[in-house]
Amino acid sequence: MSETLLVTGASGQLGRSVLRHLLDAQKIAPARIIATTRNPESLADLTALGITVRAADFNDQASLEEAFKGADRVLIISTGDLDLKSDRRLKQHQAAVAAAKAAGVSHLLYTSMPNPEPGSPVLFAGDHYGTEQAIKASGIAYTIFRNGWYQENLFLALPHAIASGKWYTSAGEGRIAHAARDDMAAAIAAGLASGSTDSRIHTLTGPQAYTTTEIAALVSEVTGKPLEVIQLPDEALTEGVKAAGVPEEFARVIVSFDANTRSGRISMVTDAIETLSGRKPKSLKQFLEANKAALAG
Repeated sequence: MSETLLVTGASGQLGRSVLRHLLDAQKIAPARIIATTRNPESLADLTALGITVRAADFNDQASLEEAFKGADRVLIISTGDLDLKSDRRLKQHQAAVAAAKAAGVSHLLYTSMPNPEPGSPVLFAGDHYGTEQAIKASGIAYTIFRNGWYQENLFLALPHAIASGKWYTSAGEGRIAHAARDDMAAAIAAGLASGSTDSRIHTLTGPQAYTTTEIAALVSEVTGKPLEVIQLPDEALTEGVKAAGVPEEFARVIVSFDANTRSGRISMVTDAIETLSGRKPKSLKQFLEANKAALAG
């Protein structure tokens, strides 16, 4: 296969991991890889490896069309430009899809989320659902990766919870199969390098789904520190998160994750990471053990 592979958001954590797996695990020649970012100077190390680095601004469709020229398979990593008051991120993604079509891209890949359809409690789910619809309407063959929650997301809540001994949540008995970001990156890189022409949706998760109470028990086992789970209504949890100094808009996003968990929409467990990448995903206990010091302060 001699297709040219392009990765957007290449200066972000997921983008950099995907690029590393393209080079190392997938053995893709650097000359066949294009990495795009708003700040090309931040990727000087990739240029030194022989990867083509191009500027691309998701707020400027013409810059995306220019960046995508000559690329056969394009991975659109969803932007972090979250704004609940506008459709800014969805418009960015739609511009990228339109640019891919204009540039003659043969296969589009996109990082979405599980169950983004209307009715999702996650406040930004519509960005992902709208992007998926735009990709399907483009007529370009596609691979959509519905990324479950990262194990690394637990850093948002666990250090403070462990320090206080209390973990406030509204997730109820809902379950999540957190997965390591790097395991997802390995699967995404494999999909990007596969040459597959079929249109597919893969949901990427960790190997086992846990309730908040079960995660807390694992945390206590690994750190030796007691952790009590306290269930709250969404409204009370939102006020508590705001009181901790989190802006209201982001506090509502955080609590919407718990509402989503409680609804059972993120409880699935798939083998997609191992099927795509050929490697077993890291378990939650392995993640906690590897990050014990950082989590427990």
